[in-house]
Amino acid sequence: MNFNGIIIGLITFLIIGLFHPIVIKAEYYFGKRCWWAFALAGVVFGLLSLLLDDILWSSVAGVTAFSSFWSIHEVIEQENRVKKGWFPANPKRKNRQTNSSKDSPVG
Repeated sequence: MNFNGIIIGLITFLIIGLFHPIVIKAEYYFGKRCWWAFALAGVVFGLLSLLLDDILWSSVAGVTAFSSFWSIHEVIEQENRVKKGWFPANPKRKNRQTNSSKDSPVG
């Protein structure tokens, strides 16, 4: 029997589950300006995926790469969730923007 598919599926599940609290904490401490760290991690893990010969580890690196890329979107969405009051805002973080329509010069 070949267990690679089940193992990759389980690791994918765990990686996605791990990125959820990472995104929440990253937005809490750094705001959406931390998106570049997720982009950098995505590129590094993507390149690593291309260089690894073992299919299992290459797949894990690829899943981590695309979870990092998806986290760029999620950290922006997390900022919106904080604005809606669904998650707590960090009171110690400076330069927290409250982009409402009356604060915006456009709208």
